[in-house]
Amino acid sequence: MSVRISPSLLAADFARLADEAAAVAGVADWLHVDVMDGHFVPNLTVGLPVVAALRRHAALPLDCHLMISDPDRWAPDYARAGAENVTIHAEAAAAPVRTLRTIRAAGARAGLAVNPGTAVEPYADLLGEVDMLLIMTVEPGFGGQPFLDLVLPKVRRARELIARHGGEIWLQVDGGVDEQTIGRCAQAGADVFVAGTAVFGAQDPAAAVKALRSAAQDALAGRPAPGAADGGPATRG
Repeated sequence: MSVRISPSLLAADFARLADEAAAVAGVADWLHVDVMDGHFVPNLTVGLPVVAALRRHAALPLDCHLMISDPDRWAPDYARAGAENVTIHAEAAAAPVRTLRTIRAAGARAGLAVNPGTAVEPYADLLGEVDMLLIMTVEPGFGGQPFLDLVLPKVRRARELIARHGGEIWLQVDGGVDEQTIGRCAQAGADVFVAGTAVFGAQDPAAAVKALRSAAQDALAGRPAPGAADGGPATRG
C-alpha cells in the first residue's frame, strides 16, 4: 500500500499560505485545502479565489475538501480553478452522481466524504463514480480535535467495500491524525492521511511530514511508530 500525506492548510498561517505550502513541497504528496462555508459546518475558511491563487503559487497538487452546503453548485468550479482532487460530502450533495461526474469532466479526481456518524455502506454503489473515499475521523469544522477511535471500524469496512468493488480508489482519513494515530489508520486500511496541526503546528513541517510517513509505513510493516515514546515532533509556540 502506498502512503500519501496531505497536509491541511487549516492549521497553517493564513497570512503566509504560499510560504506554508512551500515548507512541505517536495516531502508531502498533496496540499489539503479545507473549504468551509459556515453553514454545513460552523466555521468559515477559504473559497475559490484562494484556491485559484494557491494553484498559481503552490508546487503540490491541491486536495480540496468541500465542507459546504451546496457542493452540487460549487464543486465543478474548484476543479476548473485548478484543484487536482475535489471531495464533496455525502450528507450535503443532492445529486452526488451528477456532481461527481461533473468534477471528473472538469479535469479533477472526484472524492466522496462521510462524517463520523454517517454509515459508509449506503454509498457502496457510488464507488464507481469516485477516485477517493474520505472517512472523517473527527466531526468536521475545526482543526486540532482529538482523533475518534470509534471511526476505525468504519475505515476497515470502507476498505473491504473498496476491495470488493475493485479498481483504484484511495481511502483518505481526516481529523486528529498525528504520529500516534496514523499507524492505526494505516492498519485499518487508509492510504491517504490528512494532517493539519501535526504538520503546521510543528517547528519543522517538512520533518513532521517525513515522520508521519515513516509512522504509517512502520505500522504497515509491523514496526513501532517512531516518536511514540517521546510524543513526536515539538509544536510551535
